[in-house]
Amino acid sequence: MPPIRVLLVDDHPLFLEGLTNLLHARGLEVVGTAGDGLEALAQAQLLHPDLVLMDIQMPRCDGLTATRLIKTVLPDVKIVVLTVSADDEHLFEAIKSGASGYLLKNMDAKDFFRLISGMARGEAPISADLATKVLAEFARQARPDPQAAVPGDDPDALTERQVEVLHLVAQGLTNREVAETLSITANTVKYHMKEIMQKLHFQNRAQVIAYAVHTGLVQLKG
Repeated sequence: MPPIRVLLVDDHPLFLEGLTNLLHARGLEVVGTAGDGLEALAQAQLLHPDLVLMDIQMPRCDGLTATRLIKTVLPDVKIVVLTVSADDEHLFEAIKSGASGYLLKNMDAKDFFRLISGMARGEAPISADLATKVLAEFARQARPDPQAAVPGDDPDALTERQVEVLHLVAQGLTNREVAETLSITANTVKYHMKEIMQKLHFQNRAQVIAYAVHTGLVQLKG
């Protein structure tokens, strides 16, 4: 399997250099770097990376705006926010903007690479406590019109098995853990999640889980 091609976006050159060396040591390929959101957009269009690691607070164009811009022109590119900001508003907006995950710069390197590697299995690179915050934020919002959120689709279109998968994923289980619970393969779980996202017109795992909790399609254990 070819190495993951990564674009790093941060306005601190020393941090970029250190992260580049760390990623290279773990077998990932850093194809480029950018110091602000506008440069990130240009680099992403030029390089077509598999993954963009995006800071939030940068000059000219912040990471949240850059995430929306990149996802508009390159919807298949995965973007993971990597920042010092644990602000709930930034976290929530990053997921709404299309980010596939949200990681903090002070996290342990082992946990960082474990979460990044999980993307290949369709898992969202976000720690359990931050995922809980995302779901709680959606739950606090006023219940949306499902037809407005997913035009032309009905959540009832999900199969019974797909709802079972969502229930378990929303509890924070990995694909492998869901597979073991339902006595199916991890690839089958991945397939179901892909089908669910297509039916509900969402871009990533975090969005579809939050929507499911938000609309009452699944209930989190209190």
